[in-house]
Amino acid sequence: MGALDNLLKLVGTPRDNALLRYSLGNEFLKAGDPAHAVLHLRAAVERDPNYSAAWKALGKALTAAGQAAEALAAYRRGIAVAEARGDIQAAKEMKVFARRLERQAGAGGNDPR
Repeated sequence: MGALDNLLKLVGTPRDNALLRYSLGNEFLKAGDPAHAVLHLRAAVERDPNYSAAWKALGKALTAAGQAAEALAAYRRGIAVAEARGDIQAAKEMKVFARRLERQAGAGGNDPR
């Protein structure tokens, strides 16, 4: 896990910022570890609450971790942030993901597969 190891070395240093935590979150998602991804992505949005890409990734990680309600809340916050910043594409993507979660919740959360 070369990239992940290199990024982890920066945690707690002066370079520990929202971008680092966003990058770590994405790497943990790629590695199939949504729980650690959530930790770092939450840290990213705490450091920069206006980071729409981090909100989108947090929603994705929470969904992968089986935390649908929290994912929906993250997407809603991310949509508001993205729209306020004029990041229309990110807002559109998060609206699609949020609608999927809302449909799943309305269907009792059952996956028809």
